[in-house]
Amino acid sequence: MDPEAIKRSLDGSGLRCTAQRYAVMAFLMDHKRHPTAAEIFKAVNSLDPRSSRATTYNNLRDLVKAGLVREVAVEGRAGRFDLEGLRHHHFICDRCSNVEDVEWYDVPKPASRSLGKRVVRECQLILRGLCAKCAQRASR
Repeated sequence: MDPEAIKRSLDGSGLRCTAQRYAVMAFLMDHKRHPTAAEIFKAVNSLDPRSSRATTYNNLRDLVKAGLVREVAVEGRAGRFDLEGLRHHHFICDRCSNVEDVEWYDVPKPASRSLGKRVVRECQLILRGLCAKCAQRASR
């Protein structure tokens, strides 16, 4: 995603392209390792010290709500963030909490997109276990 694409995606989602929002999107574009909100704040703030923690967290919330960013929930740990782009699932290591992208597999959805009286908005598949590094350490 180039700088103009970031601006278009923000405009298309109804969000103003503020310097702080742009910085969050640009950071996520360049860092595919699923950073936490604290890591994003630290990086954005180092480039622009006027960017506050609250502004960064509020921008992340707005970007998630707009469908531009996905929050990957890691039980018992800080959520991690990922640009919505190519569809993919996630693998979370039980030992080191590393989050990795996994190739997209279609998950069947109910034809009516509902489960009883529930309306399904999205489906995320999260796989858990030991990443390659932790599995190798465990086998030693």
